[in-house]
Amino acid sequence: MALIGVNGVGKSTLLRSLIGVQDALGGSISINNKSLKNISPEDLSELISIVLTEQPISKNLSVFELIALGRQPYTNWIGTLGERDIQQINTALELVGITELRDKKCFELSDGQLQKVLIGRAIAQDTPLIILDEPTTHLDIYHQAYILKLLKKLCVQTNKSILFATHEINLALQLCDKIVLMQPDKVSVGSPKQLIENDSFATLFPSDLIVFDKISNSFKIKT
Repeated sequence: MALIGVNGVGKSTLLRSLIGVQDALGGSISINNKSLKNISPEDLSELISIVLTEQPISKNLSVFELIALGRQPYTNWIGTLGERDIQQINTALELVGITELRDKKCFELSDGQLQKVLIGRAIAQDTPLIILDEPTTHLDIYHQAYILKLLKKLCVQTNKSILFATHEINLALQLCDKIVLMQPDKVSVGSPKQLIENDSFATLFPSDLIVFDKISNSFKIKT
């Protein structure tokens, strides 16, 4: 599920509220019919894993070590990895396709490779829900498509739910099962097909420059 909308509409604020790092501006948030306010941080770490933009990490860690941090909710107080933890880490490496990078230091990686490692850490955490804030930032169009297609594959192979904020709307329209479209005056939720048929994208951007083309199901520059 992609969360899309213009800059400043509140996508990151919504995601931060959903993961409990800031109070909701209104309404309520529940997971499995239990209020987020009543879920301890320890229990929440077994329900939601996150990949944020510009999150502080030590790039002196190896790829294996960084992904291993995803097992923190399940290890003892000194972080000793058990057999199941190592199995989950190796599974994450395989699912994301970075097994050959396991011993490299993170400072040796490209932006695209590092993003895959961070997704691998979320997979190793083994939560039913993964939330990502603009996971394709700073990537070229090939790696943008690669990361979003990877997220789609992970949903199918691991049966997890993935919610991510993105500006890559044309890619989201091709790959996502559902889209949350945030606008200043309303929020629309549905499959790409449903939102297209309802003309939900027609007023997303000022029409003097960008228009939605229903023939190609994509945004075009007005010429």
